[in-house]
Amino acid sequence: MQQQAALDYQPPAAEADEGIQHSLFGEILDWMLAPLLLLWPMSIAITYLVAKSIANQPFDHALEDSVTVLAQQVRAVDGKVIKGLPGSARDILRADDIDNVYFQIQGPHGEHIDGDRDLPPPLLDEEELPTSANVHFRNDSMHGTPVRIAYAYVRLEHKPGDETPLALVQVAETLEKRAQLANEIIKGVILPQFIILPIVLALVWFALARGLSPLAQLQERIRARGSDDLSPIAPNQVPEEISPLVNSLNDMLARLSSSIEMQKRFIADAAHQMKTSLAGMRMQSELALRQTDSAEIHRSLEQLAKSSEAATRLVNQLLALARAENQPQAGTSMQLLSLSDLARSTVQDWVSASFAAHIDLGYEGPDEPLEIEGNPTMLREMLSNLIDNALRYIPAGASVTVRVRSDEQHAILEVEDTGPGIAPAERQRVFERFYRILGNKAEGSGLGLAIVREIAQQHGVEVEIYNNPRATQPKLPGALFRLAFPLPPEPPIEESEAPYYG
Repeated sequence: MQQQAALDYQPPAAEADEGIQHSLFGEILDWMLAPLLLLWPMSIAITYLVAKSIANQPFDHALEDSVTVLAQQVRAVDGKVIKGLPGSARDILRADDIDNVYFQIQGPHGEHIDGDRDLPPPLLDEEELPTSANVHFRNDSMHGTPVRIAYAYVRLEHKPGDETPLALVQVAETLEKRAQLANEIIKGVILPQFIILPIVLALVWFALARGLSPLAQLQERIRARGSDDLSPIAPNQVPEEISPLVNSLNDMLARLSSSIEMQKRFIADAAHQMKTSLAGMRMQSELALRQTDSAEIHRSLEQLAKSSEAATRLVNQLLALARAENQPQAGTSMQLLSLSDLARSTVQDWVSASFAAHIDLGYEGPDEPLEIEGNPTMLREMLSNLIDNALRYIPAGASVTVRVRSDEQHAILEVEDTGPGIAPAERQRVFERFYRILGNKAEGSGLGLAIVREIAQQHGVEVEIYNNPRATQPKLPGALFRLAFPLPPEPPIEESEAPYYG
């Protein structure tokens, strides 16, 4: 069982890299040190190659001098190659405490004249033989040991008309002194780097810590703020590179401060409205308790019922406004719907209320569906508030028309009435919460149009107010509320559905 459990065990999945919090300090340090640590071995390799090249130069010059001196001792006498190299000169040539030195002299036909027979000749064709006495260099091996060879061809005396005979002179030495010099050069270059590299790392660390210190200071200043301090951060106290971030934070703080102020004002206004409604209901209930006449009690109860209905409507509108403000602007809440069908069904819901108010409520729209993208629940709430607002503020005998139409780019929803209208100076303020036009005696909470504007903004449209162009009485100019919704993009035509014009 234990073995089976061990086989069935699956290790936990590793966390996604996106969920790991990265350090800006560590990120910059990695990007600075990684190239440095990668380039350092490359610099050592390049230094070694350069050191070898530098070490070769003086020893190559010495080899060149030896070949030149040796070539001067070679000549031809009576057609034979002879050498004028005394024994002491040969001893001097081979005198080296570190490297082994070899030399060789060959005649024009490859015959051995003097020196080491095992020294390999240069691999050159007869056509490639040099025509001058310049010294050449090559790398080869002698008895399995790498050697550096300098060689030259010496022109010998010859009879006129004969081909110029060439004698080969070679001097070779092992590479021990060159390796020692190259190592000394590398040590002189690399050893200081082992001292400089930690200093460079420490300076980089210090520079990064010093460069990122303004972020730490900004963090401390923000942490030191009170929970209610939403004042902007002074942009002149941060580096230029952080200014865009600070400006964005200041914009967010300004929006947050404005939102909090609106919420405070909303809560204060809502509390005042609820307090007023509840105080009125309490007074009416106390008055009903003191009455002894049944007719007076009935009248007080009717008034209490009206007050409770107004309070219920106020609470419902507050909840609707809260839902509209917290409605996401995109995602699953938006769907494809028919604006004409939604408007027609909403108007039908308000027909009985319009009959009770003696107001003619009508609908005008296309027979075919006019599709938009929106939230059907919120749009129905918005249109209901527009219709309710019209029924409350126009006199009996007037008319309200809900109209749906379209142009080339928009689906248009209009609610027009033949009532007293809204003055141009009041058209922006009527969308404020709890605002009511002075002198208007109609019952209402002042939240209907605020809900309308909030839902409209959630759908990316603005509410425009005009006088009713169809009004016939100068004293009753009427009001026209217009909302233009963008039409959804048409779906692409599939290849099988494309029209054929062949």
